[in-house]
Amino acid sequence: MAELKVMNIEGKEVGSISLLPSIFEVEPNKDLLFRYIHKQLSDKRSGNASSKTKAEVSGGGRKPWAQKHTGRARAGSIRSPLFRHGGVTFGPRPRDWSEGLNKKMKVGAIKSALSAKLKDGKILVVDKFEMETPKSKEFVNTLKKIVPSDNAVVVLDTKNDRQMNVKLSSRNLKMAKVIIADNPGKGKVNVDGLNVYDLIKFDWVVLTKHTVEKITEVYGNASK
Repeated sequence: MAELKVMNIEGKEVGSISLLPSIFEVEPNKDLLFRYIHKQLSDKRSGNASSKTKAEVSGGGRKPWAQKHTGRARAGSIRSPLFRHGGVTFGPRPRDWSEGLNKKMKVGAIKSALSAKLKDGKILVVDKFEMETPKSKEFVNTLKKIVPSDNAVVVLDTKNDRQMNVKLSSRNLKMAKVIIADNPGKGKVNVDGLNVYDLIKFDWVVLTKHTVEKITEVYGNASK
């Protein structure tokens, strides 16, 4: 069972925490990681490309000219795809790009991502991370005290005012992101904000002590 130092936001060691091997020390499954990240990126696609069909374009419903004796081809409507400004045949339509992934695969992907980061020595644990007011400069200075690089994702545990200030402080930063892995509206412990894409994208993962406890509680009994 791996043990990590627990630091405060000043970068000083204040204790240690044990990490559950079934979550943080599994063999990373590259296929699961690929599937999860592909799903996340696909879910972000808007799928708004659209063209109007014959039934949707504007135009009169009357017949443009008589059926016979004009010397022209028969035509029933100026909204026909044969006419300028007519409808489009087989054009793009709005579609849902989101993909499905079952719960067992999602859990396996999260465990693989966490294990890969721990194997690389890129996980740090702090006792807490809170701010009185949202200030980007203060957030960056704090991050520099605990992380060797400013390229990091911080996973907080609770949606309280002080931790929300941390999240707000990171909104305009490209090299750092804050996730709050809690959704109190569901009335149960969960880590909905935790995702593979952010764990892999950023160099360092910063967890609070309470976040580690939540991850252990949620994924500790889940299938491998």
